[in-house]
Amino acid sequence: MRDRSPTTHVGRAFCSTIFAATVNSPIDSFTDSIANPAQATAEQAFATQTRKADHLRVCLEEDVQFRQTTTGLERYRFIHCCLPEIDRSEVDLTTQFLNKSLGAPLLISSMTGGTDFARTINGRLAAVAQHYRIAMGVGSQRVAIENPQVAPTFKVRSIAPDILLFANLGAVQLNYQYGSDECLRAIEWLEADALVLHLNPLQESVQTHGDTNFRGLLAKIARLCETLPVPVVAKEVGNGISEAMASKLIEAGVAAIDVAGAGGTSWAKVESGRAKDPQQQRLGATFADWGIPTAECVAAIRSIDPAIPLIASGGLRNGLDVAKTIALGADIAGLAFPFLQAAAESEAALHQLADVLIAEITTVLFCTGTATLAELKQTNVLERVR
Repeated sequence: MRDRSPTTHVGRAFCSTIFAATVNSPIDSFTDSIANPAQATAEQAFATQTRKADHLRVCLEEDVQFRQTTTGLERYRFIHCCLPEIDRSEVDLTTQFLNKSLGAPLLISSMTGGTDFARTINGRLAAVAQHYRIAMGVGSQRVAIENPQVAPTFKVRSIAPDILLFANLGAVQLNYQYGSDECLRAIEWLEADALVLHLNPLQESVQTHGDTNFRGLLAKIARLCETLPVPVVAKEVGNGISEAMASKLIEAGVAAIDVAGAGGTSWAKVESGRAKDPQQQRLGATFADWGIPTAECVAAIRSIDPAIPLIASGGLRNGLDVAKTIALGADIAGLAFPFLQAAAESEAALHQLADVLIAEITTVLFCTGTATLAELKQTNVLERVR
């Protein structure tokens, strides 16, 4: 498994080359490609695309991980079973999520899109998702709504025809002239099975000129849940979803929740790292460790609703982390940073990562005497140690 250090020199060079080509492109090329000028100005489209390239660069090249706040998973350990009474080769990691079959309880979490580098990353991720029959999300498709020319950087269905695939838009955009039409466009472009609405008030607060009007969003989310033809998933971006907020989202009609808790990549640090304004830089530094640990989110939400489809993400780095979240009540687990690091290197590196994640989850089941994910969730094999 890879550690939390920056990506390899090869990945960094690849990222920097593509990033430079993206941000140095003349704005006229973006102006010419805007299909509907009423949706966004050319400057907005250019700024959004540049920001997407910037996010990849910062995540891969700078230290943007939580340092004080952890996922909370280190507070749990599995009870070792010295006599499993099962054959390891018969351990079954298959599962169902939102009526789709998965080969393992893994989600390649929503990350990117909108640039040439992102297209390469998404293509590699999709190929691996298809091979291992795991789920995948794409980054925010706002950039494609503003500039339809970049929509192909998200389109991976031809590479991964069978996977559970999530479209993605920021919920706050519902207060900035987005509605069901834009959501449908994102879903249809991607041929997605569900729509993720990501919730990111802290990121928007730190982001220079961020969108911070979150008033009345819950009612708008509820209307989308009633009208869209696919399930709606509520997702944080790394600061967690509380028990109280989960209750409101479930009542609003979301079909699933992705907790995206604290302990992994800090988007306050990401935005601080790309900010030019000293106040925004300081905001990001001050709130770099803000959030609810992933383990706490999973346990709390599962305690209030035993049935809601639940995704654990936020700081998961290996298959042991994944297994702990499943035992705490999650149905599947999402990883972003480890997949991004591997994808920046090569498709072969992604295969190596997926292989070891699956081997680690399998080993947990075998060494706890559980043959299926359902048994892992139902058997008391996880204990809190501190």
